[in-house]
Amino acid sequence: MKILGIGNAIVDVLCKVNDEFLEKNLLTKSTMKLVNEIEFKNLLSSISIEETISGGSVANSIVGLSQLGNNGGFSGKKNNDSLGVKYEQGLLKENVKYLYKKKNEILPTGTCLILITPDSERTMCTFLGTAGKIDERDVDTQFIKNSEMIFLEGYLWDEGSPKKAFNKAISAAQKVAMSLSDLFCVERHKKDFLDLVKNKLDIIFANEQEILSLIDTNSFDEAISFLKKIKKTAVITRGSKGAVSINDNIVTECSAKTNLNIVDLTGAGDLFAAGYLHGYINNLSPKDCLIKGTDLSAKIIQKIGARI
Repeated sequence: MKILGIGNAIVDVLCKVNDEFLEKNLLTKSTMKLVNEIEFKNLLSSISIEETISGGSVANSIVGLSQLGNNGGFSGKKNNDSLGVKYEQGLLKENVKYLYKKKNEILPTGTCLILITPDSERTMCTFLGTAGKIDERDVDTQFIKNSEMIFLEGYLWDEGSPKKAFNKAISAAQKVAMSLSDLFCVERHKKDFLDLVKNKLDIIFANEQEILSLIDTNSFDEAISFLKKIKKTAVITRGSKGAVSINDNIVTECSAKTNLNIVDLTGAGDLFAAGYLHGYINNLSPKDCLIKGTDLSAKIIQKIGARI
């Protein structure tokens, strides 16, 4: 395979809400919050579902890569429950190989409630279920060795078993790309993420807010200087300011698309990563990689959900 994604196997449940719903439930717009099963069911009880689909950040990216004709697979921990079966079927439908040795688990398959407000922003409440309990036994190094690259998500990283699973996957990989995923993840695991970025990753995806938080600065120029020093490939999305890639000392910029009919920002970063990685594994220039990422991101935010 060209690329194997390893991430949270999460079923996305998309719902439209107003700002008052977020305020009432003490939710911060545009962020991700971890909730338990009871909290998840309570939130869902008062709103209607727009769509249910196999999701998870890296899984969304791998589906995007598959839709562009690339040979990819995904590995993520799920249960053999009804949602787990639906999850796997959703990936297979998109020609993505599901590479995980299934077994019965105590916890159910993970679920993410994606709340879309009228301004198209998405706020996520995630019940990780069994996805958050990934450990070394869930990582098959043979799948990793058969891939030219693995793509990891910051959402999956946590102390204990998930950290060990991450390190096992990285040790077996030829090349490692990772998304920092969310400001919540960066601030929660800043020291460890900084170590990953400096010492273990080959390609880093982040938005401007995440990279500034990671190195404790308010200056984007300082972030660029830091990324030049570590001599990795770093790709930073900046919303309406476009996107930037840093390859050693070379900085490449790409403008954002304009005049879009924005409906839902869910999956914008995931599909941007898919477009960029499509260019990368097919030997396109850094500029063309950014353009492909921007094109896919622009397409996905003009529809509900994270599937083109």
